[in-house]
Amino acid sequence: MNATTQQPTIVLGSSSPRRKDLLSVLGLTYHVVKPETPELVQPGEAPVSYVQRNSLEKCDWVCNHLAQKKTPAANGNIVICADTIVVLGSKILEKPLNAAHATEMLRSLSGTSHTVYTGVRLRSVHTGKDRTSDFVTATKVRIKKLSEQEIKSYIQTGEPLDKAGGYAAQGIGSYMVEGIEGSYTNVVGLPVAELVQCLEKDFSFSIWQS
Repeated sequence: MNATTQQPTIVLGSSSPRRKDLLSVLGLTYHVVKPETPELVQPGEAPVSYVQRNSLEKCDWVCNHLAQKKTPAANGNIVICADTIVVLGSKILEKPLNAAHATEMLRSLSGTSHTVYTGVRLRSVHTGKDRTSDFVTATKVRIKKLSEQEIKSYIQTGEPLDKAGGYAAQGIGSYMVEGIEGSYTNVVGLPVAELVQCLEKDFSFSIWQS
């Protein structure tokens, strides 16, 4: 599964190892540009609006950066940016600030179900035409009842500290996931099925060799 050389260049606007792995599994060749945008929820901002805004701002930043640098990818590219959050009730759980914060998050998630939202923004600049597309994917995740020792031991692995919600469904944290309704890759950080559909439908970009 490799993109043909005639197709636009993929630019991933993220330094997330999980998102890079998901694109690599598809056989895609891509460049990485890490966006330098703030990720701060605004007063009264709904989760869906928040991830939509974050992915849009990231994408605009990456496109502007490429244009300023006049890199080969500044024209004829498809920029992909995403933002993932965990929402418990009405509370947005992003990456924990420290071990104590991660402990608090895991206690709140224990024995409950929550929703993982990922906002994705794609933008293509090709032959002078600027094309954009965006979507939000939601996945329900059920977490088993966690003991204090389980939480403490998991925190000590260090894995929760850079993960939204304080756990990694694709890592050691998989032990706590009792069920998933919806896209698994969305929980990891990038809804692959929806992304591929968007690339094919809105950008005429296929992951398959022609």
